[in-house]
Amino acid sequence: MIRKKQCVAMLLAGGQGSRLYALTNNIAKPAVSFGGKYRIIDFPLSNCVNSGIDTVGVLTQYQPLILNDYIGNGQPWDLDRSFGGVHILSPYQAKTSSDWYKGTANAIYQNIHFIKQFNPDYVLILSGDHIYKMDYSKMLRHHIHKKADCTIAAIEVDLKDASRFGILNVKEDGEIYEFEEKPAKPKSTLASMGIYIFSAEKLYKYLEEDSQNPNSSNDFGKDVLPKMLESGEKMYSYTFSGYWRDVGTIQSLYDANMDLLGDNPIFDVSDSNWVIQSRSPLSPPQYLSPESKVNNSIVLSGCEIFGTVENSVFSSNVIVKKGAVVKDSIIMSDCVIEEGAVIENTILDENVSVGKKAKIGGKKEIAVVGRKVTIGDKVSIKGGAMIDKDLLKEVK
Repeated sequence: MIRKKQCVAMLLAGGQGSRLYALTNNIAKPAVSFGGKYRIIDFPLSNCVNSGIDTVGVLTQYQPLILNDYIGNGQPWDLDRSFGGVHILSPYQAKTSSDWYKGTANAIYQNIHFIKQFNPDYVLILSGDHIYKMDYSKMLRHHIHKKADCTIAAIEVDLKDASRFGILNVKEDGEIYEFEEKPAKPKSTLASMGIYIFSAEKLYKYLEEDSQNPNSSNDFGKDVLPKMLESGEKMYSYTFSGYWRDVGTIQSLYDANMDLLGDNPIFDVSDSNWVIQSRSPLSPPQYLSPESKVNNSIVLSGCEIFGTVENSVFSSNVIVKKGAVVKDSIIMSDCVIEEGAVIENTILDENVSVGKKAKIGGKKEIAVVGRKVTIGDKVSIKGGAMIDKDLLKEVK
């Protein structure tokens, strides 16, 4: 008997994430820290397992080292399987050529052999830069019920934001009759989430055709999906109504982290019915000194707080020394904030050192300090600044 999987997931995690600036200078966007204990990629990986999908190909390209190391054998997500599990898929040198992934469709095309070894009936395509909880098995049932060739997950967005997305124009039963990639004047507000289910044979056919088209940009949204629609394939939308955020910009990443705060957070990651797994570091319990003040914040294990923390999200092993103040900020792991420093409306990447009486950020624009950067004593950095190199003395 031939072993097979009903559905294989392919997770596109190779993006450079240029709109995250200093945060992605040295790591892939899906490896960026989120919500204290997570990385962005934890969400689609956990969604797969919770949805009963146990075979996931993770397509990496840009700065993959940290992401590859983080995923490892997939054990934290229960994806260490003898048949299936999680697999890192990087561009490689074939007999006749060696190519970087040219676009989303080309990335999948270069890994068709991986998909075919599991002989799936369906293929789920995911992006590695979204924060959400979604049961893909419901979408798969919808796809099967409609006898669709392709199903696109969609979400209602504000009209003012619609031109940033691929927009689906659909009939009453959800059948797609038009697909517009980032239209200047959108006809609807039903936006593609970049999540697709294909019947496997149709996917193979259109990826093969796309690869042979010299004029194609090899992208699902720009090329493959419009071609399928033009060819009369059955394509349906699947409307998702839960929390979903594309964290491809500094502002959206910041906002999504802030959505975790409060007694009734906008986005709840502590739901025991839909656990988001992560590879969490082993650290001692957090320590809050008697003189510290911590309000409406997430503070993870290994943190030592001697100053004031308000409306902020801390990853593990952050030290805030006496008299230091952190407000409305995201502080990633292993940062040290020295005495008297003031940080407001700021994102500090991992392993940042902030000197005594330094001041970072302001009321409006978000300041960002990149990984392993040192900020000197009494240095002042304005809101909106992007710092990716050591700043030991104030620049006048």
